[in-house]
Amino acid sequence: MFTTDILRQIKHILIQGGIEQGEASALALMLIEETTGLSRTQILTASADIPDTSLLLYRAGTIASGTPIQHILGYARFMDMQLMVSPSVLIPRPETEELIRWVLETEPAPRSILDIGTGSGCIAIALKRALPQAHVTALDISPEALAIARENARTNNADIDFIQHDILSAKFLPIMGEVRWGLIISNPPYICHSEADEMDKNVLDHEPHLALFVPDDDPLLFYRAIATQALHLLTPGGHLFFEINRRFASELQSLLLSLGYSDITLRTDQFANTRMIKAQIVNRKSSNSK
Repeated sequence: MFTTDILRQIKHILIQGGIEQGEASALALMLIEETTGLSRTQILTASADIPDTSLLLYRAGTIASGTPIQHILGYARFMDMQLMVSPSVLIPRPETEELIRWVLETEPAPRSILDIGTGSGCIAIALKRALPQAHVTALDISPEALAIARENARTNNADIDFIQHDILSAKFLPIMGEVRWGLIISNPPYICHSEADEMDKNVLDHEPHLALFVPDDDPLLFYRAIATQALHLLTPGGHLFFEINRRFASELQSLLLSLGYSDITLRTDQFANTRMIKAQIVNRKSSNSK
């Protein structure tokens, strides 16, 4: 079957499954490209024939039923990398790529980086590859996520220290002794449970709720915990970066200001949603500060 014919057939399957037409077109093209190794030009110009389409059609049906294409393939594309993913980690998203680019604009040569809630390791690995001289540490509460992150670091030749730790349960400072970081970054859980009805079914059913949700009555739970500890973990002049829930951007800005951070800046993503924030600490608070 010619590529344009199977492309049309897969798009129809996806649309019948309830996927919006534009997204169905993108997914169909991605599925053929990743499954067959054909280029987009070959697919769109019908310059290649696919003799056996059974795997493509099966995968299309699985996507139509709600399984993310990245879970079917077993990996996700992120920046210039291929990262293994599973239901144990969030699928890396383009918004996080924008956060990393902002970090690189702001901090061209940090000596040390701490990634909190690393998941697949996408942030830590991307920063290590862009800043090979930096010492990068990444932590997560989930041993399953850390296993995936370690494998992604190995396959992408990134030397990173991984630590299992619950940032909410105990202070991180005693674990690391006198270690300090010039940059701390996190994409923590930030979706309230009340927002679940607005989310896509493939996210709700296939991505880890541990990495997605916070209580409705405390949407800044992780930001507060991380920002408070970062007061002692950052070097003077160090930066704190977060990916954020746009609903609570002003509240988070106020929280960081109340904790003593300066140079607090919000940034929108490519869709004009307020999605990122950075802050700087000039003078680290003493250990007995409240």
